[in-house]
Amino acid sequence: MGERTRAYRVLVGSRLRSQLAYRRSFAMDLLGSGAIGLLEFAEVYVIFANIDVLGELDFAAAALLFALANIGFSLADTVIGHVDQLPTYLRQGTLDAFLLRPLPVLAQLVTSDVSLRRLGRTALAGAILVVSLLMNDIDWTAAHVALLVIAVLSGTAIFAALFVCAAAVQFWLVEGAEFANAFTYGGAYAAQYPASIFSVPMRVLFTFVVPSAFTAYLPVLVLLDLEGPAGLPQWLGWCTPLAAVGIWAVALGGWRAGLRHYTGAGS
Repeated sequence: MGERTRAYRVLVGSRLRSQLAYRRSFAMDLLGSGAIGLLEFAEVYVIFANIDVLGELDFAAAALLFALANIGFSLADTVIGHVDQLPTYLRQGTLDAFLLRPLPVLAQLVTSDVSLRRLGRTALAGAILVVSLLMNDIDWTAAHVALLVIAVLSGTAIFAALFVCAAAVQFWLVEGAEFANAFTYGGAYAAQYPASIFSVPMRVLFTFVVPSAFTAYLPVLVLLDLEGPAGLPQWLGWCTPLAAVGIWAVALGGWRAGLRHYTGAGS
């Protein structure tokens, strides 16, 4: 175990040093990442410039929702988002090199790159989170503080699992990146808005199939003491860790099945 941990640490360290070697380029990448998040938040701002309430949320509550969803997604994208490069490895046959090493393939893919530039979006979402927490009237009990921390950690875990699910599907589709992105990036986009504005089938999809609602919307209902729409009671906000465990069980099961399905470039 110690040797494996050291190997992972060396791999990640080398990737981080390579990104920080060109500081101006890295700074521009950070700004670009933050700009993407700013444009998405501008969309929310424009909506509330024309209406007062979306679903059951006002602008302050929607900003909190946006911040939690974006922090979780951007952190997951930073750490594990690059597994969406798997189709390239499958087409080129370079995945075989990962299979020859005495380390788990998924762990190798995760440590093959860590995109620090995506932290620009995380920083912006963090700033919006701080401001939105001040704007909202929240009863800060110990349980609510714990829920806020759990929501960030579980949201990150949920989005990370969705990236693994999307990668696992590629063992069968190979050229199905756009299909998989509909659930990863589509799920992240859906998480930025109240689930109550969706039709019932879409609400079920983005809650119990792609658990985007658990990353931000349901915890926000608890923090602001709001009733949820039909089928999404407020107490589900406390079940975010269970949703993270469930989607990771699906992700790892799908990944193992995909590896067994893979026959190798030389077969």
